[in-house]
Amino acid sequence: MALAELYTRYNRVWIPDSEEVWRSAEITKDYKAGDHLLHVQLEDGTELDYPVDPVALPPLRNPDILVGENDLTALSYLHEPAVLHNLKVRFVESKLIYTYSGIILVAMNPYKQLPIYGDAIIHAYSGQNMGDMDPHIFAVAEEAYKQMARNNKNQSIIVSGESGAGKTVSARYTMRYFATVSKSSSNAHVEDKVLASNPITEAVGNAKTTRNDNSSRFGKYTEISFDQSYQITGANMRTYLLEKSRVVFQSENERNYHIFYQLCASAVQPEFKHLKLGSAEEFNYTKMGGSTVIEGVDDRANMVETQKTFALLGLKEDFQMDVFKTLAAILHLGNVQVMAVGDERSSISLEDKHLNIFCELLDLNCDKMAQWLCHRKIITTSETVIKPMTKSQAVNARDALAKKIYSHLFDFIVERINQALHFTGKQHTFIGVLDIYGFETFDVNSFEQFCINYANEKLQQQFNLHVFKLEQEEYMKEDIPWTLIDFYDNQPVIDLIEAKMGILELLDEECLLPHGTDENWLQKLYNNFVNKNALFEKPRMSNTSFIIQHFADKVEYKCEGFLEKNRDTVYEVLIEILKKSKFHLCADFFQDNPVSVSPFSSAINIKSARPVLKSPNKQFRMTVGSKFRSSLYLLMETLNATTPHYVRCIKPNDEKLPFEFDSKRVAQQLRACGVLETIRISAQSYPSRWTYIEFFSRYSILMTQQELYINDKKQICKTVLQRLIQDPNQYQFGRTKIFFRAGQVAYLEKLRSDKLRHACIMIQKSVRGWLQRKKFLLIKQAAIIIQQYFRGQRTVRQAVTARALKQTWAAIVIQKYCRGYLVRKLCQLIHVAAVTIQAYTRGFLARKRYRKMLQEHKAVILQKYARAWLARRRFQSIRRFVLNIQLSYRVQRLQKRIEEQSKENHGLLERLTNLAATRTNDLDTIQKLELDLEKLTAQKRTFEEKGKKYKEDSEQKILKLENQNKELREQKETLERKLQEKTEEMKDKMDDLTKQLFDDVQKEERQRMILEKNFQNQKQDYEKEIELLKGEIKILKEEKIQLQHQIQQEIIIQDGLKMEVGQLTKQAQTIPELQKEIELLQTQKMDVEKQVQSQKREMREKMSEVTKQLLESYDFEDVRSRLSTEDLEHLNEDGELWFAYEGLKKATRVLESHFQSQKEIYEKEIEGLNFKVEHLSQDINHLQKLFREENDINDGIRLEVSRLTSENLVIPDLKQQVSELENQKLDLENRLQEQTIKLKEMSNRLHHELERDRTQRRANEAQNETDLKEKERLKITTQEIEGLSNGLKQDEVQDEVKSKIKQETTRLTVENMDLEEKLDMKDRIIKKLEDQIKTLTKTIEKANEVHVPTLSKEYVGMMEYKKEDEERIVQNLILDLKPRGVVVNMIPGLPAHILFMCVRYADYLNDADMLKSFMNVTIDGIKQVIKEHSEDFEMLSFWLSNTYYFLNCLKQYSGEEEFMKYNTPCQNKNCLKHFDLSEYRQILSDLAIRIYHQFVIVMENNIQPMIVPGMLEYESLQGISGLKPTGFRKRSSSIDDTDTYTMTSILQQLSYFYSTMCQNGLDSELLKQAVKQLFFLIGAVTLNSLFLRKDMCSCRKGMQIRCNISYLEEWLKDKNLQSSNAKETLEPLSQAAWLLQVKKITDDDAKEIYEHCTSLSTVQIVKILNSYTPIDDFEKRVTPSFVRKVQAMLNNREDVPQLMLDTKYLFQVTFPFTPSPHALEMIQVPSSFKLGFLTRV
Repeated sequence: MALAELYTRYNRVWIPDSEEVWRSAEITKDYKAGDHLLHVQLEDGTELDYPVDPVALPPLRNPDILVGENDLTALSYLHEPAVLHNLKVRFVESKLIYTYSGIILVAMNPYKQLPIYGDAIIHAYSGQNMGDMDPHIFAVAEEAYKQMARNNKNQSIIVSGESGAGKTVSARYTMRYFATVSKSSSNAHVEDKVLASNPITEAVGNAKTTRNDNSSRFGKYTEISFDQSYQITGANMRTYLLEKSRVVFQSENERNYHIFYQLCASAVQPEFKHLKLGSAEEFNYTKMGGSTVIEGVDDRANMVETQKTFALLGLKEDFQMDVFKTLAAILHLGNVQVMAVGDERSSISLEDKHLNIFCELLDLNCDKMAQWLCHRKIITTSETVIKPMTKSQAVNARDALAKKIYSHLFDFIVERINQALHFTGKQHTFIGVLDIYGFETFDVNSFEQFCINYANEKLQQQFNLHVFKLEQEEYMKEDIPWTLIDFYDNQPVIDLIEAKMGILELLDEECLLPHGTDENWLQKLYNNFVNKNALFEKPRMSNTSFIIQHFADKVEYKCEGFLEKNRDTVYEVLIEILKKSKFHLCADFFQDNPVSVSPFSSAINIKSARPVLKSPNKQFRMTVGSKFRSSLYLLMETLNATTPHYVRCIKPNDEKLPFEFDSKRVAQQLRACGVLETIRISAQSYPSRWTYIEFFSRYSILMTQQELYINDKKQICKTVLQRLIQDPNQYQFGRTKIFFRAGQVAYLEKLRSDKLRHACIMIQKSVRGWLQRKKFLLIKQAAIIIQQYFRGQRTVRQAVTARALKQTWAAIVIQKYCRGYLVRKLCQLIHVAAVTIQAYTRGFLARKRYRKMLQEHKAVILQKYARAWLARRRFQSIRRFVLNIQLSYRVQRLQKRIEEQSKENHGLLERLTNLAATRTNDLDTIQKLELDLEKLTAQKRTFEEKGKKYKEDSEQKILKLENQNKELREQKETLERKLQEKTEEMKDKMDDLTKQLFDDVQKEERQRMILEKNFQNQKQDYEKEIELLKGEIKILKEEKIQLQHQIQQEIIIQDGLKMEVGQLTKQAQTIPELQKEIELLQTQKMDVEKQVQSQKREMREKMSEVTKQLLESYDFEDVRSRLSTEDLEHLNEDGELWFAYEGLKKATRVLESHFQSQKEIYEKEIEGLNFKVEHLSQDINHLQKLFREENDINDGIRLEVSRLTSENLVIPDLKQQVSELENQKLDLENRLQEQTIKLKEMSNRLHHELERDRTQRRANEAQNETDLKEKERLKITTQEIEGLSNGLKQDEVQDEVKSKIKQETTRLTVENMDLEEKLDMKDRIIKKLEDQIKTLTKTIEKANEVHVPTLSKEYVGMMEYKKEDEERIVQNLILDLKPRGVVVNMIPGLPAHILFMCVRYADYLNDADMLKSFMNVTIDGIKQVIKEHSEDFEMLSFWLSNTYYFLNCLKQYSGEEEFMKYNTPCQNKNCLKHFDLSEYRQILSDLAIRIYHQFVIVMENNIQPMIVPGMLEYESLQGISGLKPTGFRKRSSSIDDTDTYTMTSILQQLSYFYSTMCQNGLDSELLKQAVKQLFFLIGAVTLNSLFLRKDMCSCRKGMQIRCNISYLEEWLKDKNLQSSNAKETLEPLSQAAWLLQVKKITDDDAKEIYEHCTSLSTVQIVKILNSYTPIDDFEKRVTPSFVRKVQAMLNNREDVPQLMLDTKYLFQVTFPFTPSPHALEMIQVPSSFKLGFLTRV
């Protein structure tokens, strides 16, 4: 879209301002193309018509969502005001001093100590990708270190800026970062030495200036060397352009180099007495600036620090004293007084105190020095001339000598530092840190500023080329066509300075001339460049200056002093005097081949492509300019051979006020340091770059439904952009990113905010309309009510009269009665209808239930008869079969014995006659009973007649009584009439009379009731007697039938006996078979009885089911709740309830009669069977008696035969058993070894089975408890049913319910008894298994000890070993033991218990040497295994657990009372007897702590990479986080080589730790401490990362963090670790998440934050508030005033002013004493331990 279209209403622009550089204004009227006025409103409310050029409109302001970005290149509009505003917001409001600008890190000097440089911050940035964290100097250092390690390429960090901008501090922090993250493993402490070089170079090279209290007055390139493992191996330093003039001259409020003031402050120290120094005010070279003290700086303490760093670098006291002597000599030289002798001469007194001290310290000839300081020697071809010097010339010569000495001393110190930092070993790579002055422009600029700006021109050129190269690589990587970008090329300026016949060459040429002057040199410049080179100008008002157009600004240089500073000459005579000095350091400085002639001799070994030619006249012909150009050439060659990283230090104000932003000064420095040039280059191409995912997430609100249906998100983004932005030149589609021109992202943000604003307006419109409508309706209703009452009152007033009131009242009364009548009539109608409906409904339901019950009853009867028929059919078939068999056998037997039983027939005939006699007697008795029965019936009739008569008499009496009652009532009425006429006395008499009458009536009533009861009782008694008589008659009849049946059976038996007599002899041998048949019949009898019992049980179950159905069909509670008392009364009146009750009674009676009849049938069948069985048994006994005599004869023969046959049968069985026993013997011998091996496993398995049985038993006990509870519940249910039955008066139903509950109770008791029997059975099985274990152990002992008599062994919990087996024990039990295959099938701490059993054996032998040797070997073995597996979590966990158990065993069995009280008596017997091992307990305790710390470190190392991605970056709540534009740093060369971790990864890792610790048997308290330590690490790392990531400080991220914390808390709950206090360690993080979510506007909000955030320090709360970043336009930033309010409230707190939490902090570990429950005598050694040489004792 056209740029002018963006200048619409509500958009904001930047307008130039003379004071603030740029001011923000809001457009109040849409701008039309071609207008020359822009209507705007300033932030203070002033409206302005700003004149504009239609071609160059004012720059647009970025949306608020982009303000405060970490990277300036993330801004949509890239220009100077946007950069200035972004830096100001970050610096002033958010208190953030670092900001990225593409590849540059912009560092603002806060002029205040900030808590952002601790070791915790270093560790937080270590390993992180650039752009993931907030901008920081450590992020740049980490990026350089990572690229060096990844690409094996040298790196450079270029730190530049004005004096006072913080270059030195930034370089120092960079070096400190490298020293911390790459510590070498050697003991040389290389890192400390590298860091120690900084205080020394700052002491001799830094000074106080008007802009900075610690300004570096030289450039420095420090090269830090690394080996192949990327650990520091050494360093080298190269210096540039030391400001020597500061030694002899300081401006006002400035100081000389710090070392001079440190020496003066320490002059009173004894070691410095011989230097004869005083205070700094006594020396010209230190008091010239008028400021000898820096506020807050202790020079004496700094001197001590300098001496310490000298010593740390290995520079001994002799060397230090030589340096201090030289420095003191320079101070004294400055105090040498030069006196003028006339106008052309000068002199120095030989008695000058300071001259003598100077010569004494440097061991020089005082006379010669005094002479040649005031004279100079001129050597010509013919003669040598000595020329005196004026005072000014002598002073210049003195100062030149002082500068020369200091310069050599500085170079010498640097050289010695380099030697101290040089270590043997091959350098693999290096990182160079360049701390160099930035572009400078002052009111008066001289030779130093010229050199500095020349160096910055070279660095800017290198920077431009590097930026251009990175841009080109980015475009090629994304397959975007590369177009040439126009950027500022400063090569013409560099050519102007360094090219042939350039400024430097002309300067060197003029310096070679004997009479060369600054004016001549300047004239040559004018002649060569004025009007010929556009970059060189001549000032209009000056002839002693020239102007150069640098890349940053125009700079005017004064030519005065250029030649002198470039020559930097000292007269040769003075040099010769110094050469002859007996002070070796001074003499070495000025030799022909000095150790370090120039400041560049300490350079690193990088050779120039073109050799630098030396002047033929020694080193003095080499000018400062040529030296600087050569060194600068080497520097650029070094930088070009490395990968550069840029840090630009900015000075926010000249007053050194903390967090004050001077826009003019900052804008000037941004132009000078190349930041704006970087912005300009980025703005020319495609500065805004978004990934497709980021674009889709951010701008999905602008997409249509059709576009969202596309599956490919990349295609969606392309389609949306083509629709929204018509000009295709405004964006490019790369492989992974979309590239936008400047302003296009802002345009998209505007479209997005417009759409959101429109949606908000729609919502607001609807809500406000609804509210207004609601309000209007309320007002309307109120108005109507008011009108109604008003009109009513008015009408009442108009129409109120007495007649109208009466009529109205009468009408109201009539209406009342009429309405009442109508309502009552309607209610009665409804009531009748409801009752009718209920009646029919209830009747229908009752009939339905009755039909159902009747059908079920009939079905049951059918089933009963069918089953009875089937049972009878089966029984008859069985009976027929049995009778047939019996008859066949009996016929055979009786035929054999018929002849021998003839005598017995007579007895039988007699028996028959007797039976006939008894039958006649029975008939007589029956006849007598019938007579008695007739008599009883006659008596019954007489009694009934008497009863009728008595009843008639009683009825007549009742009639009489009623008549009497009537008469009495009549009398009462007459008496009442008379009472009215009589007096009160008669009333009393009548009352007494009536009372007597009432008593008589009541007595008569009682007598009548008694008579009725007596009659009923007598009637019932008669009925019972009749029933009894009927029963007796029935019984007699049955007995009569039975007797007749018996007679018939006896007749049949007699006939059968006659038939069987002949066969008895033949069937004598079949008696055993008959016995078997008898047994068969008995079994059949048992089966029949069982069938009867089962049928009884089935009938009981059917009865219970019928009762249950009846109970279920009538929901008494429901019926009772739905029926009121009146309904019940109505039901009783109608007979419905009585009908239901009678139906239930009838059903119950039918069931009872059916059950009784079935019972009688079964009992009769059983009695018949019993009778038959008894009859058969009597016959068999009788036959046995008949044949007993014959059997006695043949008994002997039968016995012999049976014996022989049994023996014949046993012989083959015996033979087979013998063969089997022989085979078993062979098998036992073969498998004996295998059994001994498997015995242990079998015993373990049996133990497990025992444990399982015990658990089963516990489960059965629990089941019994539940059954008891069920009984109680049933009892309660019984009580409820009884209450319900009483309420409904259904006695018979209640009896049925009671019987059902009793049956249920008996069933449960039977089940309980069954369970108890099962428990008893389990106990018997357990005892049986234990017996099997004992027998197995006995068999193995027999097998192992064949010749020893078998005795049961008792172990005493010791392991016998030999001293020479100690190494094998350690090797097999400690070093070679793998925990993963061991912990599954053994008790926790088994190795520890075995070790202690060996200790007990040594104690038992009372062998001190053996015990000491074993303990030492064991401890050394544990240390060795921990050392070898220091990163193996499972091994560390395993041996932490075993060391802990070993320590507890030593305590438990030490014999000390405090530990013995936890033991069992058997364990107390196993205590150590002879030695006190408390010292070894302490050693083991220390070892356990050491293992624990290593164990925690391994856990932390494993989980730490997951914490930030899982806790902070992963979206647990999908879709709530918004994405913002990212800058260049997100596109940098950092490669994210880490896996994508989520919250699930953290929880899985925690679960793995937990399960491993549990498997290894780690004590629960130790486990809780380890979990607490892990949770502290998670909270600390997450919180530290939050502090350093401004992009994460948002409300939505607070919700994410809170959600992740809840996952951790849930994990603790699942693992039952709430008591570990791990949750409390997350409290700071939880409060930080709350702080991000809470409202931050009012004073109440500030108070709430103060009260709630108790676990966060003041610094942390302020940091979060300052870093809070809205994700959407609708969120508000935290205002600085609110932050100040919170800070004021928090000032009362006494907390540590520390930002970062110490992630290396370890909670104090405690090892609780937990006695082992395992008995030592029961512990066995698994075969997998390979400890067969140990013997259990």
